[in-house]
Amino acid sequence: MAPSEFQPSLWESVTSLIRSAQEKNVDPLHWALQLRLTLASAGISLPSPDLAQFLVTHIFWENHSPLSWKLLEKAISVNIVPPLLVLALLSPRVIPNRKLHPAAYRLYMELLKRHAFSFMPLIRAPGYHKTMNSIDDILHLSETFGVQDQEPGSILLAFVFSIVWELLDASLDEEGLLELTSNKRSKWPSSPHDMDLDGLENSVKRNENHDALEKANTEMAIELIQEFLQNKVTSRILHLASQNMESKTIPRGEFHAIVSSGSKLALTSDSALWLPIDLFFEDIMDGTQAAAASAVENLTGLVKALQAANSTSWHDAFLALWLAALRLVQRENLCLRYCFFMHMLEILSEERDPIEGPVPRTDTFLCVLLSVTPLAVANIIEEEESQWIDQTSSSPSNQWKEKKGKCRQGLINSLQQLGDYESLLTPPRSVQSVANQAAAKAIMFISGITNSNGSYENTSMSESASGCCKVRFSLFTLKMFVVMGVYLLCNISCWSLVMKGSPLTPSLTNSLITTPASSLAEIEKMYEVATTGSEDEKIAVASILCGASLFRGWSIQEHVIIFIVTLLSPPAPADLSGSYSHLINSAPFLNVLLVGISPIDCVHIFSLHGVVPLLAGALMPICEAFGSGVPNITWTLPTGELISSHAVFSTAFTLLLRLWRFDHPPLDYVLGDVPPVGPQPSPEYLLLVRNCRLECFGKSPKDRMARRRFSKVIDISVDPIFMDSFPRLKQWYRQHQECMASILSELKTGSPVHHIVDSLLSMMFKKANKGGSQSLTPSSGSSSLSTSGGDDSSDQLKLPAWDILEAAPFVLDAALTACAHGSLSPRELATGLKILADFLPATLGTMVSYFSSEVTRGLWKPVSMNGTDWPSPAANLASVEQQIEKILAATGVDVPRLPADGISAATLPLPLAALVSLTITYKLDKATERFLVLVGPALDSLAAACPWPCMPIVTSLWTQKVKRWSDFLIFSASRTVFHHNRDAVIQLLRSCFTCTLGLTPTSQLCSYGGVGALLGHGFGSRYSGGISTAAPGILYIKVHRSIRDVMFLTEEILSLLMFSVKSIATRELPAGQAEKLKKTKDGSRYGIGQVSLSLAMRRVKLAASLGASLVWISGGLNLVQALIKETLPSWFISVHGEEDELGGMVPMLRGYALAYFAILSSAFAWGVDSSYPASKRRPRVLWLHLEFMVSALEGKISLGCDWATWQAYVTGFVSLMVQCTPAWVLEVDVEVIKRLSKSLRQWNEQDLALALLCAGGLGTMGAATELIVETCHQH
Repeated sequence: MAPSEFQPSLWESVTSLIRSAQEKNVDPLHWALQLRLTLASAGISLPSPDLAQFLVTHIFWENHSPLSWKLLEKAISVNIVPPLLVLALLSPRVIPNRKLHPAAYRLYMELLKRHAFSFMPLIRAPGYHKTMNSIDDILHLSETFGVQDQEPGSILLAFVFSIVWELLDASLDEEGLLELTSNKRSKWPSSPHDMDLDGLENSVKRNENHDALEKANTEMAIELIQEFLQNKVTSRILHLASQNMESKTIPRGEFHAIVSSGSKLALTSDSALWLPIDLFFEDIMDGTQAAAASAVENLTGLVKALQAANSTSWHDAFLALWLAALRLVQRENLCLRYCFFMHMLEILSEERDPIEGPVPRTDTFLCVLLSVTPLAVANIIEEEESQWIDQTSSSPSNQWKEKKGKCRQGLINSLQQLGDYESLLTPPRSVQSVANQAAAKAIMFISGITNSNGSYENTSMSESASGCCKVRFSLFTLKMFVVMGVYLLCNISCWSLVMKGSPLTPSLTNSLITTPASSLAEIEKMYEVATTGSEDEKIAVASILCGASLFRGWSIQEHVIIFIVTLLSPPAPADLSGSYSHLINSAPFLNVLLVGISPIDCVHIFSLHGVVPLLAGALMPICEAFGSGVPNITWTLPTGELISSHAVFSTAFTLLLRLWRFDHPPLDYVLGDVPPVGPQPSPEYLLLVRNCRLECFGKSPKDRMARRRFSKVIDISVDPIFMDSFPRLKQWYRQHQECMASILSELKTGSPVHHIVDSLLSMMFKKANKGGSQSLTPSSGSSSLSTSGGDDSSDQLKLPAWDILEAAPFVLDAALTACAHGSLSPRELATGLKILADFLPATLGTMVSYFSSEVTRGLWKPVSMNGTDWPSPAANLASVEQQIEKILAATGVDVPRLPADGISAATLPLPLAALVSLTITYKLDKATERFLVLVGPALDSLAAACPWPCMPIVTSLWTQKVKRWSDFLIFSASRTVFHHNRDAVIQLLRSCFTCTLGLTPTSQLCSYGGVGALLGHGFGSRYSGGISTAAPGILYIKVHRSIRDVMFLTEEILSLLMFSVKSIATRELPAGQAEKLKKTKDGSRYGIGQVSLSLAMRRVKLAASLGASLVWISGGLNLVQALIKETLPSWFISVHGEEDELGGMVPMLRGYALAYFAILSSAFAWGVDSSYPASKRRPRVLWLHLEFMVSALEGKISLGCDWATWQAYVTGFVSLMVQCTPAWVLEVDVEVIKRLSKSLRQWNEQDLALALLCAGGLGTMGAATELIVETCHQH
């Protein structure tokens, strides 16, 4: 059928010319020129796609001859047919028939060699789009490779890729290797089964020349493939295709060319650049708030972000992680070599923590080192290997092994290199022999080797470290390598007895409580007993699981936690009916579990493992059940202790309250300038997180791989839980919110709540009212409530705990009002509050929320802490003030001074005075600890929110009661300065920068910079003479949660970063040297100061890393997003007067610092890939920022900053994004990427523009391909 462009007469002329040439054997060049004149005179635009299709159709295979190929080649040479279109027409005709027509295959490859590497004429030709569309119609490339936009550049890329693929498959088929590939056959037509066989040669006619030609063709095809891989243009195109094609591609290892990233940032692996890990570790050690997020998951994302941003190997990343974890323990003055043995060897029992108080202890620090850190490493390895799970069956075995071992090998190498840090792993000489024997036993135990003579004297710790790595190549063995002697030193015989079926006698139970389990099987055995054993056995198991296995069983800690949470939610019997809860029957067992997990270290460990939402979901049914019933039943524990439903409820309820900052809303919303940043934990929030995690877990390859290490004997319910399932808890929470937001509503006289209030007041102030009745009138306007000293209210108060909690705010309001009016003395008030708390400890939560709300409202007059009516701080208030000044000395922050008569005039708001008076009546023991840890943080934050010197007064009172806590209390009090003074926060941040960068020569500690200067010796380290000066980083970690308005931090940190860059530049380069730096061809300022510039860049990266860490730690995801969306654009738009005076290198360094600052902050918050939950918010914010960037480059937005700063920022940001976070580029709108690339080309940033397009996925492949061609043509 004639081409549509040709008229019949012209078509006949062309046919005549072809036949004449074939019959007369005319010169092909003469024929081609004559044909060109004929077409030109007819007005046909050249080159003509229609003519190409006609020529190929005419020749193959009816008119196939050597002369036909010459005519076709000359038609290409004189540009009357598009060369790539001819090749596209030939491919499906020639390659499948290569064995039948080897000569044709040879000539086809000759055409490829001549014309398949010249793309620039095609791109510049007016018929470029039409030609590429024709190629797509012929080969169906857009359908094969999923090219949706059908841009000509994308079709060009797919065409080049398909040619190489066809040649490769043909060569493999010739050698009989095609069946060994993953697909077993070629994707392309490789045999002539669909062709007309009439004219084909019979296999009988084959001769030696034919076979030799086939062999030569295979060799030429391989050479041609090699040329495609080596050619400057096609190699880049093929690399681009291998990165973006959705279809199964050739293994990337076969592509030898690499697209240049265009990065100008000199990325280094300086150890100081891992500082964010140290800051993160210190931050998660804050025990005042249980985090809903998992420290393991956050640490995983942090390490991945730093490894990408620093462009280091996993060996370097893992080594930095281990060392940061070791430094965490060392900063707490817990020498690691002692810690490994202090729980196993009684001779080290005299070691004690550096600071005493309600703070995380040794077990929690070692949990970070020996459980959280290894689990983060396991996550990274599993995440990498899970990407290949679905491809295992189709991938070559050697490729799978290579991918599987890549990250693991980095872990092995990092662990082996820890041997270079012998001082951290060598035990004291006094226990050297015992330690070496324990290490040897660990090797023998793990490897299954027995030692007949029992001698291990010649085995050292360093030998055992490498031995463990070699003996057992598994994550859990690696996780145990650091503590190889821990479990073996313990008396493992007790666990052996359990595994053999021995009954849980009291002596065996005590041994199991103090000895951590060493395997998951042992914990599963305990779970089996807990679900099928007797009541006494169940209680014994509860004590065992909450003992050493939970606190020091680091290799199985995550499993113990899950088992405990599961046991807190026993399944209901099948025959259960009515409203009676099956949980009541398990009261003793549940009580032991609840008490066992109540210590501050335990809750902290649950928080580190991210189990807080699951724990909350388990506690709510317990609270609902035990709080709804009348306490008529009591149970006797094996210890002889008598408990009721109120006791179980109070323990569960106070534990639940500790899982979110239930006392904070009035301080954050009423006193603060803006609401707090980020989601605020609440019961609904915790349940939402729980439901989402359980719904999503197990659906990704990573989760499926992670599930293999969890126990198979438990099945956690994934059914969602909502607050509506707990009506009494929901009712209490609604009342709690109302109480926090406004004054109490009027209490109706004669109502059930009124009677409960009257009974509670009678019980609380029975002794105070022996002289007669007393009227207690609450300030809320409720009617007068009379209490009689002669009434016995014990029977009246056998009520559900929820009813008592409902009445508690009114009781507190009446008691506080009576004290304010003089009807109750302060001592009587404190005594009454203590009676109420002892009666139902859960009311402590109500006291905290009520007193906090009343202090916030400011309706109560202050009371004088004079020692007569209220306790006096006079004995040590001045000393507390001096020590606060000493702690803050290194920061330069001014501490408010008390007036001359400050001690005698010390006052506190009445609700605060009542709360602190209540707390100091408690005796510190294990029975009260779980309740005081609820009140303590609330009292601390409440006092900090009050005017100075409320916090020093509270601190003085508590240090008088518990002198051994004085260091902790005084350190906590020092944080109040920053709560009230924004300038103090800025000064502290400045100290963080100057210390880290070594810009404070007057300070011996800070002059060296780095992690040591920023974090010093940790929290509350002591020298002779008391607590030492706090390092600025430690102090900021402890105070940032009390900053009400964190939004200003982004601007201040950005300002300090810019100031630091200027200081670095002026310090690294001599005066005037920056001005002499010559701008090189590629745009970077090198020349005289190359060495100094390199040093300056390292310090600039360190400053940016510190700034990014502070932003992320202070405000999390929302603050980072505010930085990207608002702060940075505002800074670039604003005019900075000093920049006119800077010149030289400073503006450029500032731009690079901002780029690294922005990328690193975003990577911390969003993650570098899509595995991080917060990554769902990334595309929108990133698009907004890049849209701002492109609009400024296009002149739509006017900038106020220095142009060199802006240029360095744009190139640096794009370079880091392409090189370190390529997954981000795929999420950005394609048009924005193309516009940004175009602007970069206008800056002569060709390589960077190309790298950006190459990273943009399928949508930018076409533009990237065309840019590759144009760039290579220019060079």
